[in-house]
Order: sequence, then structure tokens, then C-alpha cells
Amino acid sequence: MYDLTEVIVLLHRIRDLREDKDLSQKFIAQMLNIHQTTYSDYELGNLNVPISILSKLADFYNTSIDYLADRTDEIKPYPIKNKK
Repeated sequence: MYDLTEVIVLLHRIRDLREDKDLSQKFIAQMLNIHQTTYSDYELGNLNVPISILSKLADFYNTSIDYLADRTDEIKPYPIKNKK
């Protein structure tokens, strides 16, 4: 079960990061290869954000999924894991 506070913070963080860069929902949706209405529903909390989308957003905004999900207030991303 999700903690409602964490969900609200997630919604605010993905919206705030987008707005801080003066980007439209349409732009982010195109970057994610989804419909703008789907992305809008993520920001409004009408749909759960899939981990694959969270991962793409974290990479795009140069942060971590933990930051987006309110597990840390550190916006700086973790070092990228070396793939062997």
C-alpha cells in the first residue's frame, strides 16, 4: 500500500521539475512516447506512474527515483552502475 503523503510528493515533484524547466506536459509526453493525457493523469494522480516512466523521468531530470518518490531530499542522482 502506498503512503498518500509519498504519492502527493511524487506528483508535486514531477510537476515542479517540469515547470522549473518551463516544459509542457506535451513535450514530456512526447519524450516518454506516451499521450499527453496519460502524462497529465500521472501528474493529477489519476494513474499510477510505472517504474519505467519514473526511471526515464529521473534520467531526464538528472535525479533519482528515490528523490521523485520522496525517499530522499537529495536531488543529486546516484552514480551510474557499470554494466559488465
